[in-house]
Amino acid sequence: MRAMILDAPRQPLRLTELPIPRPNSEQVLIRVHACAVCRTDLHIVDGELTHPKLPLILGHQIVGTIEALGEKVDQFHLGQRVGVPWLGHTCAHCPYCLSGRENLCDYAEFTGYNIDGGYADYTVADHHFCFPLDPTYPDLQAAPLLCGGLIGYRAYNMTGDAEKLGFYGFGSSAHILIQLARYQGRKVFAFTRPGDIDGQEFARQLGANWAGDSDVLPPESLDAAIIFAPVGKLVPTALRAVAKGGVVVCAGIHMSDIPSFPYSILWEERVLRSVANLTRQDGEEFLTIAPQIPIRTKINSFPLTQANEALDALRSGKIEGSAVLVMK
Repeated sequence: MRAMILDAPRQPLRLTELPIPRPNSEQVLIRVHACAVCRTDLHIVDGELTHPKLPLILGHQIVGTIEALGEKVDQFHLGQRVGVPWLGHTCAHCPYCLSGRENLCDYAEFTGYNIDGGYADYTVADHHFCFPLDPTYPDLQAAPLLCGGLIGYRAYNMTGDAEKLGFYGFGSSAHILIQLARYQGRKVFAFTRPGDIDGQEFARQLGANWAGDSDVLPPESLDAAIIFAPVGKLVPTALRAVAKGGVVVCAGIHMSDIPSFPYSILWEERVLRSVANLTRQDGEEFLTIAPQIPIRTKINSFPLTQANEALDALRSGKIEGSAVLVMK
């Protein structure tokens, strides 16, 4: 099979031929149809997330069909289409797993980081961490829901019942979650890189009540804000934008350093918190809600062999919506 391999951080991925992997008793073998490209992939390639398995097949927003079943797999069948997310394995016995917080498992393993992922023609995955996919979603539409959607949904839930919601960074997650927010009748304020007129217009097309540069205050105080961009200096900016009792959620797995800020912008019961990974419950809930809205992702497709070009386009801010690798 073809695979795009990361041999070391800060190096381009290498196209190579590998044997098709064999599933163990708890795994399924998946023929990959599509794999969305995530900013987390960039953090791994750029060495900002340390200690990945090397060599590594990146990719944790995988859509494909099952071609072989491990002997203990009883919830899927051959030919079934499934999605594979970032969370790839948990221990099921640490205090976090036992208290419904498997996203914080002490022994968690992650797809495309500790476990080979979907930048390949085939992959294997623990069947406990695969999701059946709604048939109304084409492969390319479904792929970005598996991280941009799922972890975005976890961050979104942390904003409670906020009526006025700010999104800092209008990439894959934000363009998915704005559709849920508008469906629920919330007002969305979209913040992009300063001067990104196209990104701001894209946000308006998706229903943003206001869109502007990330270094300016919105026209109204926000009830909550989600920071999707991995930019630490946005934390004090967002704190200044939320009203008393407001919540600022940092949704990324990596962020540049947060500068010091005066206590006054955190005071008055503002809350600053982060999101780590996802739970299977997040996935089940979001993948049930998404087709009801229905959420539609804007796709920029690349063949598998152009994975490096897709990563470069994401790094430079040239992707509007989501980038997805296609294996055909």
